[in-house]
Amino acid sequence: MGLRTVGAGVSWSAMRPTSKSDLFCSFSWLALQGFGGVLAVVQRELVEKKQWLTREEFVEDWAVAQILPGPNVVNLSLMLGDRYYGFPGALLALAGMLLFPLLLVLALAAAFSGVADLPQVQGALRGMGAVAAGLITATGLQLITALRSNPMGLDVCWVLAALTFVAIAILRLPLAWVLLGVGGAACVYAYRTLQAKAERKAQQENNP
Repeated sequence: MGLRTVGAGVSWSAMRPTSKSDLFCSFSWLALQGFGGVLAVVQRELVEKKQWLTREEFVEDWAVAQILPGPNVVNLSLMLGDRYYGFPGALLALAGMLLFPLLLVLALAAAFSGVADLPQVQGALRGMGAVAAGLITATGLQLITALRSNPMGLDVCWVLAALTFVAIAILRLPLAWVLLGVGGAACVYAYRTLQAKAERKAQQENNP
């Protein structure tokens, strides 16, 4: 087990990969399950099954992975691989995420090319999209409990989530501007909240 600082406190990570092979195989298996609803698969595998991350740690790491360029789950795999085994671990986690899905996608693309224009196939893909949206929504609801320990407070988190939803889904603002605006404001508020808590704690220690 390893000690890591999370948010305003310290959290013990319950488990970690037993070896580099375990890291590679785990991310390969994760990637092969990620048809559309990858967020749901990542959360279930890393938090519930492997227990490499707590829900709070997963929310924080996923937030960082989401604001970086590139696919979210690839960014997360690089972060976790580097955390456990340094640069070689990052490469192995990345290879696990990309190798087998790449081979599978190439095979499916060759088979799909002859039937892509059929109405039945297009309807099936639309149905898969609805299922993927449901998986992501269900995972988001599961992760809400992690916000209770957020230093900003649950009410502020809800307000920020609502602002983000309105900006993206209704106003159709560019994602980059939403990240800079709402995300930047959230970062500043969280920093000031943590700073104020640290100052109050220091005052209590100095004035018992």
